[in-house]
Amino acid sequence: MIFRDICRAKIHRLTVTDTRLDYEGSITIDESLLEASCIREFEKVQVVNINNGNRFDTYIIKGKKGSGVVCLNGAAARLAQKGDLVIVIAYALVDEGSLESFKTNIIHVDEKNRQK
Repeated sequence: MIFRDICRAKIHRLTVTDTRLDYEGSITIDESLLEASCIREFEKVQVVNINNGNRFDTYIIKGKKGSGVVCLNGAAARLAQKGDLVIVIAYALVDEGSLESFKTNIIHVDEKNRQK
């Protein structure tokens, strides 16, 4: 059996609302966006900073629902600034035979991190 590492879910063009260097490492994201994208708390994700090109892996912490929060915590706080645009990507191993029917869940947001 062959498995491919496929983009399972993506939240596109989130605006970083805060950074907290002295905090347990992770990225905090509004629970509404996590529900819409089907990304779970503590799931490993890749974060891509559109402004400076940084890419890094971290895990999700659920933020207050409806708050629009996107906060980089711990060491990740050094890789972005408030106002930077980021993409959050979750991957899954998908069986080659399932690729034809596989659908990636892509969520687009506005400048206040509300789903469009």
